[in-house]
Amino acid sequence: MESPVFEEIDPASDCDCPGCVHWRRALPHSWSGRAGAHPAAHRGLALAAVASTALGAGHAVPAAAAQHAPHQPGVSAGEELDNPQGGSAPLYGPGGPAHQSVAPKPTAITRTEIINRARTWVAAKVPYSMSAFWSDGYRQDCSGYVSMAWRLPGNEWTGSLAQYGERISKEELQPGDILLFHNASDPANGSHVTIFGGWTDAAHTHYTAYEQTRPHTRRQSTPYPYWNDAGRYVPYRYKGVTPQEPVLGKDGGQPGAPAVTPYPGAAYFGPGANNKYVTLLGRMLVARGAGGSYASGPDPRWTDADRRATRAFQQAQGWTGAEADGLPGPHTWELLVNGTGKDVKDGVLGPPPASHGVPGYPGRALFRPGANNAHVTQLGRQLVRKGFGGFYKVGPGPLWTEADRRAVEAFQRTQGWRGGAADGYPGPETWRRLFS
Repeated sequence: MESPVFEEIDPASDCDCPGCVHWRRALPHSWSGRAGAHPAAHRGLALAAVASTALGAGHAVPAAAAQHAPHQPGVSAGEELDNPQGGSAPLYGPGGPAHQSVAPKPTAITRTEIINRARTWVAAKVPYSMSAFWSDGYRQDCSGYVSMAWRLPGNEWTGSLAQYGERISKEELQPGDILLFHNASDPANGSHVTIFGGWTDAAHTHYTAYEQTRPHTRRQSTPYPYWNDAGRYVPYRYKGVTPQEPVLGKDGGQPGAPAVTPYPGAAYFGPGANNKYVTLLGRMLVARGAGGSYASGPDPRWTDADRRATRAFQQAQGWTGAEADGLPGPHTWELLVNGTGKDVKDGVLGPPPASHGVPGYPGRALFRPGANNAHVTQLGRQLVRKGFGGFYKVGPGPLWTEADRRAVEAFQRTQGWRGGAADGYPGPETWRRLFS
């Protein structure tokens, strides 16, 4: 029997014919154009691959070790593999691969930090690559993206991410958790992972997914658990994640740290809702110029004022239709807690409702230490018009200061009031007399 004649094979990277597709699978790393590649080594690899196919061997050809990319965003470390991710690898730094800890050691990180880290790649539109490393040292594929968001010590893959997390149920999912599908029998076929960003509907049929996929990192509403292989995605929670709750100021004041509060879900808002997230929503809306919607409050009970203020904020972003329905979804919440997006312009809400029979009075909660809203500015300007501007060195502005309190107190004393009636905090009668 004649020995078969073998020749060097260099499949075209952009050819979809069966032959080139086969050889790209058999030869994961193309040698064409590489300085210093030895022809004999190339020939030997091709020979081994062809022999394996020709003789019906059931063993896969060992893949060559992956090259590391230069420390520049989007610079490829070698030819793309025909699978959705690279393997476990250390972070890539200016001097080459960094040392990677062998045992997983979760470090503490908040949910907000995870989502904020995930957003950085969305904003940068990091190109998808299974062999390139972004400027932060993480590989530009789905598992590298999760490794980055979780701030892991190295680049993991779908077969190793689970060791850093604990399995949870669908009902337990919170922003910063992941949905992982690792196809152990064929890792190159379908394996994928996404970051859970919060539910987009009360029925929990869709969620905001942060994921690294072609052509670049994206954030979009996704059917639970994913577009395909629905029964194979498993929810996991990073072992190092720290719990978070809304932190409100003393005596119901301004939120101490609204930016650390993840979106709780659509079920917390709307008719019948009565919870701390409604209060937090209202306070954030007031701070963004939508306080004219409230006659009093905000408070835990959902009212039409909350819907009106939410709609005004959504419309300020240029949203229409279902996007401006007055019910806060994950995107609305994201803009509010991070202080991004556009504020509600003065006058958009029209004449504010009356409180205590006084038109325009927004309620006591908006005038206290830490308050920051358009009504404080409105109050200060009226005090200046009435002759009480001497207390202001700068301003008036939206942040409540001692100058505002002293100016109000001086006005109240001119009305003949003393004691608690002249405490420097405007009530409905102070407001009525100021603006009448």
